[in-house]
Amino acid sequence: MKPEYVPNLMINGRFLGRHATGVDRFAFETIRALDQLIESRDSLVAGLCAEIVVPEALAGMPNPFRHVGLQASGKGGGARWEQLALPRVARGRLLLNLCNSGPLLYPRQVTVLHDAAPARVPESYSRSFVTWYRLMAPRIGRVSQRVITVSEFSRRELSDVYRIPAAKIGVVSESGEHMLRVQQNDDAIATTLDARPFVLAVGSLNRHKNFRLVAEAARLIPDAKFDIVVVGGNDARVYGTGQTALPGFVKHLGYVSDSELAALYRRAACFVYPSRYEGFGLPPVEALALGCPVIASRLPAVEEACGDAVLYTSPDDPAELARLLEQITTDDALRESLRQRGRARTAELTWRATAVKLIEEISPWLM
Repeated sequence: MKPEYVPNLMINGRFLGRHATGVDRFAFETIRALDQLIESRDSLVAGLCAEIVVPEALAGMPNPFRHVGLQASGKGGGARWEQLALPRVARGRLLLNLCNSGPLLYPRQVTVLHDAAPARVPESYSRSFVTWYRLMAPRIGRVSQRVITVSEFSRRELSDVYRIPAAKIGVVSESGEHMLRVQQNDDAIATTLDARPFVLAVGSLNRHKNFRLVAEAARLIPDAKFDIVVVGGNDARVYGTGQTALPGFVKHLGYVSDSELAALYRRAACFVYPSRYEGFGLPPVEALALGCPVIASRLPAVEEACGDAVLYTSPDDPAELARLLEQITTDDALRESLRQRGRARTAELTWRATAVKLIEEISPWLM
């Protein structure tokens, strides 16, 4: 597509060509909220002309946005396209990278680095992925005009691990409100799950997600009256052999659609987030938005995101998690209290607020 205007903000659209992870969800919903700010003629975006750039291989994809343009340019895909083709398309304009990476030799860019997981929990990733991030992240931190992250915890981590000056890093939050727009598909999951209550966990099977803790806790509950359901895809190119093998009694559904995920959140007795390391913790916020009670690891970023709306557990103590699982699956009053606190917390987290803060952060370089 050849735009009729000259954009002053180019957005790295590499993420549009893959299954949505939490990082990709952040990118899409932030752009969607930006699109709505332009629609409403918000003064914050006066004079802003934004365009997403994707590889030529995605030229036939429909533009999901009304006021943010879409351009397909450059051969190839993945990191090669990002490093070689994308800078040529940007041609000196401000480039916004929303998904942890960007071109190493392009100075006029702002990059969102969500966390320092490849450095902090390298056993969860393939060797090539860890090696690339060890090179890429500090370089991106130096070359970018501004670095954005998703929590104060991650701000400290990026400064400590990649030596990016804390003053150079801005913070925007995330939201789970996108799940409220999803039409849930109960029929699809009904063919997979029986009528028994279930405890839900969401994420990839890389080791720091720590799903084995849930299985170990379940073993400590005699005659547990609930199943354990884990959803999420795997990518050996990213996670290598650092993936958890789940025991046979855990139902692993793999990648599911948003409509199926919404049904799972709403049907689950509770949602468990046993991770050992997170930069934000989007799945528990999504669960809270749909009224699902949550048990989560006591991690700084998760506490920052969820506040007092969830029950916290040690990621290393299956006995503590077993006690909380028994409590939350049998206590109706507790679940209702958690639902109310969850609604109050998620009302404070909106994608509009994310987009507003992001534009405020990058506006000095849009001139």
